Amino acid sequence: MPIKSRIRTIPHYPKKGIMFRDITTLIKDPVGFRLVIDNFTQRYIKGDIDFDVIVGIESRGFIIGGALSYTLGKGFVPIRKKGKLPAKVVRQEYELEYGTDQIEMHEDALENGTRVLLVDDLLATGGTALAAAQLVEKLGGVVAEMCFIVNLPDVGGYKKLKEKGYNIYYLTEFEGE
Repeated sequence: MPIKSRIRTIPHYPKKGIMFRDITTLIKDPVGFRLVIDNFTQRYIKGDIDFDVIVGIESRGFIIGGALSYTLGKGFVPIRKKGKLPAKVVRQEYELEYGTDQIEMHEDALENGTRVLLVDDLLATGGTALAAAQLVEKLGGVVAEMCFIVNLPDVGGYKKLKEKGYNIYYLTEFEGE
């Protein structure tokens, strides 16, 4: 698929042994960006996945989620890093490789029962996506599906999220590289 060939790999970033999959080369290419948005739009415009709003995870989830919200005629809700939202928030802590971090949503971002399409660029360990789903659920929302441009199956996030019962869709994957 042409999407994969437009993603740059940066060896040993942010530390030795990591192969960083950089989507900035994909989205700066107008054909690449269109391929991403068109593919997601075609999947979700059919209506097989029922959802009310798109929730994007900071920061690359904003790029994809915002464009997808436009093409699908859906609202967009951001999940931000701690301290970035101006009104009252709900917070979810999650584990990083070394330590913890927190993400937030406005407490009035979702009504009870709101069905959500959760969007981000890449699925690796699944820690951020799981925290985002937990945050949506704290607000009474339901995660209809999670979508990503890239899945890194060898890192384990896909399996972890599937075991928790989440539906996942992705456009391409990088295995064992």
